[in-house]
Amino acid sequence: MKILVTGATGFIGSNITRKLVKAGYETNILIRKNSENLNIKGLPVNIFYGDLTDFASLKNSLKNCSALIHTAAFYAFWSKNPALFYEINVEGTKNIMKAAFEEGVEKIVYTSSESTINISKISPEDNKALELNDLDSVAGDYKKSKILAEIEVLKMIEKGFPITIINPTTPIGPGDVKPTPTGRIVLDFINNKMPAYVNTGLNIIDVQDLADAHIAAIQKDKNGKRYIVGNKNLTLKEIFEILEKITGIQAPKREIPLWVVKSFAYVDEFFSGRILKKHPRVPLAAAKTAYRKRFFNCIKDTEELGIKLTPVENTFEKAVRWFRDNGYVKNYIKN
Repeated sequence: MKILVTGATGFIGSNITRKLVKAGYETNILIRKNSENLNIKGLPVNIFYGDLTDFASLKNSLKNCSALIHTAAFYAFWSKNPALFYEINVEGTKNIMKAAFEEGVEKIVYTSSESTINISKISPEDNKALELNDLDSVAGDYKKSKILAEIEVLKMIEKGFPITIINPTTPIGPGDVKPTPTGRIVLDFINNKMPAYVNTGLNIIDVQDLADAHIAAIQKDKNGKRYIVGNKNLTLKEIFEILEKITGIQAPKREIPLWVVKSFAYVDEFFSGRILKKHPRVPLAAAKTAYRKRFFNCIKDTEELGIKLTPVENTFEKAVRWFRDNGYVKNYIKN
């Protein structure tokens, strides 16, 4: 089986690509010519250059492929060009799905996000009704674009497209090159830039377990199925306590009220973002998101996919080691 992976140089996509290669799949990857290739260096893959806005490049990369794993997305809490979220995450997704359908791809796995799920309609112990969020109820263009993209994918499923949706919670682990907003929290902690915490929480999943989930979804005949893939619910305070045990760096003891963070974010985004066109230190979308803990019960879906979950302590240890080994940590000497 030949499989195309989009977003293969990124955090989730690169881990999927490594797993596919190890499992013996012939793997195509679609990347931009200016992409950072640290995560795919040395891998025996077929490289195709293009992007989600170039339909011809998508068709070319999909020729003779039996399956597509579409992970490529623009993930950030702020951008000086918000239109990119919709161009890449919505229109790009429509393009790659259409190209796959035209090329006769038999199985598609689409990487969505837990951000699309309306947690006001569920408790952490009951994920039966995974309703989509309303656009007005989420903060930031990234989350809005992922909801719109998933709506388009669901429409395609109704038309008969062979798509399975993966809704990951918060991935942590090796290969977070940018890093992602959550990876930045880990990195700031180990660089001693985290003096306090806020009362928020999220569900953590090892990025390599998430890769296993995508491959399992390819192998299952579950077109139209949505899987929320996560592991353990943790508060931010608990995450810092885990990192303290791993690194020996003291976890912050001071809690900052969320209203203080939100107030600072309004000012910071106005001056840094709108006036100076620089990335805010605290994006407003991130501050608003922190107001509600993103907790989920993912046991049913992970068991159905048959993936073995890594203890979160090991997951954070792998992330710390990767950041240290790849030069992200100041004054760290590799042994």
